[in-house]
Amino acid sequence: MAATAHSLHVVLGSGPAGTALARELVRRGHPVRLVDRKGEGPVPDGVERFAADVATAEGARAAVDGAAVVYHCVNVGYHLQVEVMPRIQAAVLAAVESVGARLVVLDTLYPYGETGGAVMTEDSPWQATTRKGRMRAELDEKYLAAHREGRARVVLGRSADFVGPGVVNSTLGGAVFPAALTGGEVPGLGDIDLPHSYTNIEDVAAGLATLGERPEGDGRVWHLPTAAAVSTREVLTMIEKRVGRPLTVVPVPEARPFGPFDEQFMAEYAEMFYQHTEPQIMDSSAFERTFAVAPVPLAETIDATVAWYADWLGGH
Repeated sequence: MAATAHSLHVVLGSGPAGTALARELVRRGHPVRLVDRKGEGPVPDGVERFAADVATAEGARAAVDGAAVVYHCVNVGYHLQVEVMPRIQAAVLAAVESVGARLVVLDTLYPYGETGGAVMTEDSPWQATTRKGRMRAELDEKYLAAHREGRARVVLGRSADFVGPGVVNSTLGGAVFPAALTGGEVPGLGDIDLPHSYTNIEDVAAGLATLGERPEGDGRVWHLPTAAAVSTREVLTMIEKRVGRPLTVVPVPEARPFGPFDEQFMAEYAEMFYQHTEPQIMDSSAFERTFAVAPVPLAETIDATVAWYADWLGGH
């Protein structure tokens, strides 16, 4: 099914990425259905809310009915990922195969595993040793195999750690900005002097929408537009300047509960903590060249995120 200006685009998952993507697709003129298990909550004009459990064959099939392009932005509780994400993949892949829709998958850097600080490109080897990294790599192999075998048209867009308005459950989110704005303790995970890539949630949305509109990108992994990596300390200094007060940065040298990250989450996150003890540098130049886009400058991202959190705190 060829996507036209009036073809239905279905976004699975209404977290920060899915919600930002729905807004971006509407801005680009597409009819949009936003799917989650409850089908409730505010939506941008032009977005249809839809309730379905896409971990089931019936739910996934109902969710994508009539779609030209489907975007898989579903995530689940960190402690459930290894068990549940493969079930969601199986249901979603079967559903898009049955309706003939293209599938755009939001992906992570987890399949690369520990890199020793090497810059990550789309050609980097997948050498994950963690449970969640291996799981993601296995899912990605299945997505690409489905494309190679002609069962579905699939493309993957990988992102670094999210940052931006609406992003709370991120290492540069709800543990950092509220504390920065109120004089609380800001966690410094691992070695904050190492370079670390952060992807603006609006770049995630724009990148996925571009992949949805540009089928010539199908059948491979792309790194979504991401500003050049700087050290986390530099990011915290940028925040400090914008909030007008020095930050109280508390070293967190290993995975332990802190702020919104509870014991259950950090116990699961421990195997991924290498991301804060070696450089995490993601190169998105292939996407930028191919699709003639540029990421939002980091300074603008921090401006928008500080402003959003100030409003958010005002409402809490």
